[in-house]
Amino acid sequence: MNHASDLILIGSTLLLALAAHAVGQKVHVPRVTLLLLLGALAGPDLLDLLPDNADQSFSLITQLTLAMVGFLLGERMSARDLRQGKEALIVSLAVTLLTAAAVILAVWAVTGNLPAALLLGGIATATAPAATLDVLREAGANGPLTRLVFQVVAIDDAWGAILFSVLLVAAGLLLGNGDLSGPTAMLHGLWEVAGSVLLGMVLGFPMAWLTGRLRPGEPMLLESAGFVFVAAGLASWFGLSYLLTCMTLGIVVANRARHHVRPFRSIEGISEPFLALFFFMAGYQLDWLALPTLGALGLAYVLARIGGRLAGGYLGGLLAGSAPETRQRIGACLMPQAGVALGLALVATERLPELGYILPLVIGATVVFELIGPPMTLLQLRKAGETGQGYQEEPDE
Repeated sequence: MNHASDLILIGSTLLLALAAHAVGQKVHVPRVTLLLLLGALAGPDLLDLLPDNADQSFSLITQLTLAMVGFLLGERMSARDLRQGKEALIVSLAVTLLTAAAVILAVWAVTGNLPAALLLGGIATATAPAATLDVLREAGANGPLTRLVFQVVAIDDAWGAILFSVLLVAAGLLLGNGDLSGPTAMLHGLWEVAGSVLLGMVLGFPMAWLTGRLRPGEPMLLESAGFVFVAAGLASWFGLSYLLTCMTLGIVVANRARHHVRPFRSIEGISEPFLALFFFMAGYQLDWLALPTLGALGLAYVLARIGGRLAGGYLGGLLAGSAPETRQRIGACLMPQAGVALGLALVATERLPELGYILPLVIGATVVFELIGPPMTLLQLRKAGETGQGYQEEPDE
């Protein structure tokens, strides 16, 4: 079998990602947004540049990419970091829960479709740590607000992924899970969540023990990638959540491994090509004809997410004892949304294809939030007087 067209597509996408990164730095537009737009332009509704079967392997790309993303999210849940960032822990939980609640209520009011509302509520919790941290670096920001933003974006996607996994099961139960009904369906839902966590732990403890032992102080990439991909494959085989399984795997390694940092850096090192393909193909899948019909729903999603983050930031800051100015501004600093949201949307539409309109809505909203989010973050940092103060990777307390 000749894979010439597949290889050309992969290579061209990676080069486009490189160009998007360079252009994005010049015009201050996130690479994710550019790749989504390029993929959408190449799609069948517009230029139709790719072969007819170009998206046949997209589900595999999605699963590989999200397996790595889930594992990397697990690193953010180390007990040591959570203890040190108590304020960020409270704020991130409040922002996650209030954002989800606001979007669920708004979407349910507009559509009357509770399963769709639950899924969009879970997806809305995801942020874009890379875009947010880029703003902090470029602004040379430092101070209490900067420190809190830095810590919150490090963990809130993890909370969001956990909440989404639970809401996905709930949405599946509401829509009817095959021939299952009543108590059997509830047990199936509980097994999906509990089984995913259990599988992640079963694989996580041997991975944590093995880390650094094959080659002392420097675990091999084969070791890390092997565990992550086996975890994702077994989860799919048993009908579990591969995202939650790989995240649990990461949490166990982050808390139990002797050289816990290195496996995450290994996975980060190979994730870039997969992420580039993932974003481009997500844009390629955009149904342009569906966008006009999503006007009211899209507006409700965007406004509810903004309101939820503002309210969650303020309430979380109040509960955590943050300074008044910090709690007034933290929610507005958490607007960017990118890759994790797209991944969750793809998982949702893969599991529940009858809610296929979720993907174009989230792609459109992601572009909106990637364009308006970073300027909003920068504005809040300026008003707080923290720009030009010398950004540090780990801001001072």
